[in-house]
Amino acid sequence: MIPFRGLQINLITFRDMFRALGYRNYRYFFIGQSISLIGTWVQNIAMGWLVYRLTGSALLLGTIVFALQIPSLFITPFAGVLADRWNRRNTIILSQSMAMLIAFMLSWLVLTDRITVGWILVLAVCNGVILAFDTPFRQAFVPDIVTRKQDLGNAIALNSSAYNLARFIGPPVGGVLIAWVGEGWCFFINGISFTTTIGGLLAIRISKKYAAAHAASIINQLKEGLQYAMRHQSLRYLLLLLAFSSFFGLPFQALMPLFAADILKGDAQTLGLLTGSLGAGALAGALFLASRKNVLNMPRLTFMAAMTFASGLAIFALSPYMMLSVIALVFTGFGMIMQFNATNTLLQSISDEDKRGRVVSLYSLTFMGITPLGSLLAGAIAEYIGVPMTIFSFSMICLVTAILFGKHVRTIFFSLARKINC
Repeated sequence: MIPFRGLQINLITFRDMFRALGYRNYRYFFIGQSISLIGTWVQNIAMGWLVYRLTGSALLLGTIVFALQIPSLFITPFAGVLADRWNRRNTIILSQSMAMLIAFMLSWLVLTDRITVGWILVLAVCNGVILAFDTPFRQAFVPDIVTRKQDLGNAIALNSSAYNLARFIGPPVGGVLIAWVGEGWCFFINGISFTTTIGGLLAIRISKKYAAAHAASIINQLKEGLQYAMRHQSLRYLLLLLAFSSFFGLPFQALMPLFAADILKGDAQTLGLLTGSLGAGALAGALFLASRKNVLNMPRLTFMAAMTFASGLAIFALSPYMMLSVIALVFTGFGMIMQFNATNTLLQSISDEDKRGRVVSLYSLTFMGITPLGSLLAGAIAEYIGVPMTIFSFSMICLVTAILFGKHVRTIFFSLARKINC
């Protein structure tokens, strides 16, 4: 009887982990984006390798990431307000269609040997503008298709699982495709993959109405959301931790081609293995969070995850060995996604209902708008002190920030408990 009971418990846990898939609309959304995200990661790995092949420059690698993400710094806050006004499904369909066209254009430029760093920069900015609009709409769309609040955290974790499963699968596939057929066909495959997301969104049926106008202007609503987040102690601590982790922690991804080629003496497949290892750890972290039912332990988990992220990154930065680098990246990915997902859940759980969209847009801004500034700085510093010492120094800043955040875990816990008991 005991083994049977254990099996039953495991089956219940497994079912709970994927409970958001019980919603028809969410299934379409999840399956469509899961396939498309693999194509996105194939393109990401091809883009990094293409820039490295054309230039061999750490500064330009950082600049491309900067160009891709910097539009979020200016657009995402306004997109967060617009996500409460415009039809979210239709806007996501439009943004995905535009991203598909850019992927096909990149493919054509590479396959016809017309590609230049200038073209890459221009198209990276265009993609960045699309992403800046798409992300707040996509995050705000989840409550439209997962209607019970108790399942929202699970849906957020499953979205992250899909992203990181793609991060696990896409880069190794991209590394092989680069070696076999070149970067151009990687961009073409990504273009085709967008049809799954668009098809899934077209199949979704929702009856939510969107307000055509609001009494307050977009600027006033934006100011109100920012003031609310900064006045609220717990929200402020969470967003500050995220800002430091984004600025100093995430830029290592822009320099991964240099770790693969110069530090570990590998090739495109090495880059795929490193990125896939990061994705494997992130996937494990996302699934672990998806299995959690009690959000009251999220503040402590956020602190532990931030420490794991910083420690794993420090080891990876100084590692001269492939196996150690792979293991370090697994821990880095696990801590990274645990921290970011737990923070997302906490922000949405603690925020007032009428300000939640704007707080979530600040979350998006923090890791999308600030990261490119860190990537640009990391690329510039790496030109003088080298890539390993740059990333190690950044990881130490993340570690100190995590330790300081640990002093406020109890404050966040009590804020969360009060909100849940209201």
